Amino acid sequence: MFQPPVFTTLETRSGARIHRLPVEAFPNMWANTYLVETTGWLVLIDTGSGRDKSNEDLEAGLSRAGYRLTDLTHILLTHGHIDHFGGLPYIRQQSQAPIGVHELDLQTVARHEERLALMTRRLQDFLAQAGVANERRDELIQMYRFTKALYHSLPVDFTYEASDMQVGPFEMIHLPGHCPGHVALKLEDVVFTGDLVLERIVPHQSPEELTPYMGLRHYLESLTALKHWSDGASLILNGHDDPITDLPARVETIRQQVSRRIRQTLEALSEPRTIAEATQQVYGPMSGYNALLVLEKIGAYVENLYQRGLLEITNLAELDNGQPAAVKYRRLRTVNDSEILPKEKRYVFV
Repeated sequence: MFQPPVFTTLETRSGARIHRLPVEAFPNMWANTYLVETTGWLVLIDTGSGRDKSNEDLEAGLSRAGYRLTDLTHILLTHGHIDHFGGLPYIRQQSQAPIGVHELDLQTVARHEERLALMTRRLQDFLAQAGVANERRDELIQMYRFTKALYHSLPVDFTYEASDMQVGPFEMIHLPGHCPGHVALKLEDVVFTGDLVLERIVPHQSPEELTPYMGLRHYLESLTALKHWSDGASLILNGHDDPITDLPARVETIRQQVSRRIRQTLEALSEPRTIAEATQQVYGPMSGYNALLVLEKIGAYVENLYQRGLLEITNLAELDNGQPAAVKYRRLRTVNDSEILPKEKRYVFV
């Protein structure tokens, strides 16, 4: 999915050192963790997945920077996806550094087994409504649970809103949409964006029906908020790619790419189709975990279009009768380009 990033050392305007420690979170899927050295603080931002190779890469990166896990003073998580917090149990064997996360991702980290059971039930319901066949649903659920079953719950030491979105020298902003508790962190003129903005791909979205604080509207509003909050930053560091050199341009490109996919979704729904059928029309055959990701992404688009009155449900009688039927949607009318995406909000940060 991602090209292997390389170990890099960068500096803030005052000379705080930032080491990018790449880890192979899953086979051929790389993630960035960051080690930040600033006065009195040695902070690890994100942890990798917890797989053996990911842990080995993390330790190798720390060693190259001249440190060990026992030297950490704090661990800050950008969001509650397994490739960003799954390394915590391994790290905890060697380090008692306090762990911080946003409140809306707290349960994912601290009560993981409960959260996984709940999300499995919600995902089963979503896939059924989306029109995915029973056998295929079972396959997708097994893939969803497999990587997450590697992790076991760990207590979190502090949460960000309770800390007034400021942890030592780091400022934070809550940016839901890719993950409920997603945050960006700012250290002087450097911003860590997690996975909200990536250089090569459009980050994943899923319906808010599946997970509160997800959904397309949350994601697009967070993009705009990040763009304004990061104004003046000299470095934009993300969770998988090289640094972003022009954040406003990248945000605009993501909006255009999302707009194109929504236009394709509307074309697919020129006749009644389920989310699974629309996904097939837009993306064609997909294998592996990507098959689940694109179903969720089209689900987020359909949810937003329906909420905004641009789609209708065509099999209401089946649903009214309580029959086990997937929901079929159809475009109500031709949609202008200006209607494809919700309009950008205005943000002013003092």
